[in-house]
Amino acid sequence: MSQQMQDKVCVITGGAGSIGLAAAKLLLAEGAKIMLVDRNEPALEQAAVDIGARAETDRLAWCVADVTQSASIANFVSSTTNLWGKIDVLFSNAGNFGVVAPVIDYPEDVFDSVLSVHVKGPFLVAKHTLPYMNDGGSIIITSSIVGVKGDPGVCAYITAKHAQVGLMRVLAKEVAARNIRVNTIHPGPVDNEFQSHVESNLSRVLGQDATEFFNQIIPLRRHARAEEIARSVLYLASEASSFTTGSLLMVDGGLSA
Repeated sequence: MSQQMQDKVCVITGGAGSIGLAAAKLLLAEGAKIMLVDRNEPALEQAAVDIGARAETDRLAWCVADVTQSASIANFVSSTTNLWGKIDVLFSNAGNFGVVAPVIDYPEDVFDSVLSVHVKGPFLVAKHTLPYMNDGGSIIITSSIVGVKGDPGVCAYITAKHAQVGLMRVLAKEVAARNIRVNTIHPGPVDNEFQSHVESNLSRVLGQDATEFFNQIIPLRRHARAEEIARSVLYLASEASSFTTGSLLMVDGGLSA
């Protein structure tokens, strides 16, 4: 390995999910120090065990936190800085989906929950992390292919994913003087538990198998692997993307083309 991230301090929210986990493994392999953050404590513990079996224990830590709560965020930021000093990379990756329903039937509480996690969450995490970030660092927000397009029945998730692009663009200009780069990644369908849940809902609405439907319309004719999304995270986290900020990186197999 080239050790592109040697001793860089990286915080990953949504760290127990497949994309967060894959990113943590890859960044660790490249020399980073990782603070893994998630609200799901059992899943986070298992993720830490899974990664820790192959990592030096002094380069991996984890913290249970809710990204919609300032006190919870302040706790993992202080835990990170107490261990390793200032933060170099923030991978804002926590997410939820909601339900599939037309706007007139969409539950208000579910809409609020989805926007809270996807929009308020990255806002608060950036707000509390930036004072403790090194100049020249990188913020990466996981948006989605639906952050650039629309589909019926998914109003909360799609609205939230569009909003993340707006937040990214504001942040990119606000922190450019510190040479901190801010970008969004936009995965298409990924072969993981999150997408399986989405597709089980969509299958009922479409009246056909949603997984097969996506595979037919994705130009590369398959779902992504979490490891492929992680490689895009590494690019944006590393010096390889030193002049890339305010951008939307599509990782969707050509679905948005």
